[in-house]
Amino acid sequence: MRGTITSTKAKKPIGANQNMDVEKIFHMTGGTGDNSYARNSSYQKKVSDMVKHITMEALEEVYLALTPKSLGIADLGCSSGPNSLSIIKYIVEAVEAASCKIMIPAPEFRVYLNDLPTNDFNSVFKSLPDFYRDLSKERSDGLPLLFIAGYPGSFYGRLFPNDCLHFVHSSYSLHWLSKVPPALYDEQGKPINKGTVCISESSPPLVSQAYYEQFQEDFSLFLRSRSEEVATGGRMVLIMLGRIGPNHVDRGNSFYWELFSRSLAILASQGEIEKEDIDSYDVHFYAPSKDEMEAEIRGEGSFELDRLEMFETERELYKVSENYGREVAMTVRAVQESMLSNHFGEGILDALFEIYGRMVDEEMLKEEINPITFVLVLRKL
Repeated sequence: MRGTITSTKAKKPIGANQNMDVEKIFHMTGGTGDNSYARNSSYQKKVSDMVKHITMEALEEVYLALTPKSLGIADLGCSSGPNSLSIIKYIVEAVEAASCKIMIPAPEFRVYLNDLPTNDFNSVFKSLPDFYRDLSKERSDGLPLLFIAGYPGSFYGRLFPNDCLHFVHSSYSLHWLSKVPPALYDEQGKPINKGTVCISESSPPLVSQAYYEQFQEDFSLFLRSRSEEVATGGRMVLIMLGRIGPNHVDRGNSFYWELFSRSLAILASQGEIEKEDIDSYDVHFYAPSKDEMEAEIRGEGSFELDRLEMFETERELYKVSENYGREVAMTVRAVQESMLSNHFGEGILDALFEIYGRMVDEEMLKEEINPITFVLVLRKL
């Protein structure tokens, strides 16, 4: 029997989410506990592995074209789990193999791990000894010249000096906007997207427009900022959630947020949270279409889109398919916990994600939910 939920937060006024400072609050759940991102990011890792051939092809192209003696690499949205260091290991090994092919010494590697300031960088740094040990296995010539640093800050703005990067990798980060779109609130600060946390069938047209305009502003700023930092001929590989066509509501990424809204509504019907608190909670998430991404890339003008691939990521990517709903719930919790705790209080989390996992399983019995993932390869002009 579930006990009563005790909120740890004072009641928030309507419109409170409008002023939530994403840069100060949003982060994946740190550490290595049961709810941590480190323990609940296998889905992201499997997608990254699935498209690794695309990432490595782009890396080899830029390295063979430029052959820098010091290779600048950035992982934007590195988070606090093992996924970022895993891709760094692949990068080092691929570049060393390419160097061997053309019979030149391997370069030194400058690796910049970036995420928001509240990210648990300490857990990344604590894992470095094991990372170096793993990298040195079966090597007779010692470790490569590898320099790893943390760079806290929003990638919606400048992070690095001019022309210091040759390769940028970002996995499952760019669908997160810099902020909740301000236009989701009217002139009195009251929410216009009531009863749901993202774009849904019940949302007025102004909601999808507000999200789209925020995406345009953010993605253009991202490209403009990287255009200063990436050397001519450099590459970016961006892995992000998206949608197939112009309809913002589908049975993919948007449907997961629909189920999330329904789960919050159940808690409200039980008297555990206030309906007004749901009305004033919106996720800073946007799943762009192929056309929307291409339009911003063309409009900004600093990068050429070399490749764009779309994948339907199915339930088999979760490690235990019979516990699919729970796997999805734990993944979403590791990502959303910081924002939810700030708005609703920590006391609702266990019950919320128990409901959410159950609802995901019930829906999957009716029809598959297949979120869309895009992989983009951009070349600096």
